[in-house]
Amino acid sequence: MRDPYDVLGVAKNADQNEIKRAFRKLAKKLHPDANTTDPKAQEKFAELNGAYEILGEPDKRAQFDRGEIDAEGKPRGFEGFGAGGGGPGGFGGFRRGQQGGNFRQGPQGETIFESFSFGPEGMRRGGAQGGGGHGGGFDDVISDILGGFGRGRGQAGGHPGGADAHATRGGDIEISVPVPLERVVEGGPVKVHLPNGRAVEVKVPARVAEGYRLRLKGQGEPSPFGGAPGDAYVVVAYAPHRQFRVEGTDLRTDLPVPLADAVLGAKVRVPTLASAVDLSIPAWTNSGRTFRLRGKGLPKEGSSENGDLLVTVRVSLPDTPDAELEALMRRRRDGGE
Repeated sequence: MRDPYDVLGVAKNADQNEIKRAFRKLAKKLHPDANTTDPKAQEKFAELNGAYEILGEPDKRAQFDRGEIDAEGKPRGFEGFGAGGGGPGGFGGFRRGQQGGNFRQGPQGETIFESFSFGPEGMRRGGAQGGGGHGGGFDDVISDILGGFGRGRGQAGGHPGGADAHATRGGDIEISVPVPLERVVEGGPVKVHLPNGRAVEVKVPARVAEGYRLRLKGQGEPSPFGGAPGDAYVVVAYAPHRQFRVEGTDLRTDLPVPLADAVLGAKVRVPTLASAVDLSIPAWTNSGRTFRLRGKGLPKEGSSENGDLLVTVRVSLPDTPDAELEALMRRRRDGGE
């Protein structure tokens, strides 16, 4: 096995945090589940695990730096138990596939036996009697960063300690849910249809913006290898509205205005997402003129303010023919009074 410092790509004077960061980065890159087409993926990941098994534990790292153990964690020049020799019954000549052990003193002076085995994947550290176990450092790191790869594909590249590989978690999914604009402002329940056919109701907070994500834990894709399912993320989308068009946080609407009101001016009622408001139309307002109602649009993300409502006047004629209006328009067209 290569020098563990070379495997992790760190200097010999690197601190433990730097070693841990290097391992995290390489573990994500080299994990077999992320390199299914590489026939040497297991071997590379096993080498990485072995390197961190040594450098990730300060005591073992110190032993390696002093030359007491080699790059696979095997003791150098070990002469057996106590004064016992390294003959056929001792541990003077480790070979791959052998098992060995070592006595050390515990915190209360008790003798603790640690067992080691050496196979194709490098050193494995077995259990310890009377305490002094693995310390959990490696397991904590590998569990943290490889939760998405995991259990069910056999050993994770020679996981030290012979622990089970971490479960391959199911994939996360995103579900875009059209939410009525009124519900976006006020908040409230919306129905979500999951890929498995289930329908659930989730509560959308008030004043959410398009793209807001809600997490449904465990409602994503199932794991193909017996692990936990992934999560479903409900993504808020603005549903089409029969009256308003969305432009960022602004809304647009067309307002029919009778010809007489456009000519003479008037106050007209304008619908908003909350309730209708009055808009003063000045005399001689042309069709197509746009008025801005500030704060009557959609919520601005991260702010207590709203966008605006842009109201475009559309001059409208009566639904039924009006003889007096026709006569007036004819006189105007013919140049009469």
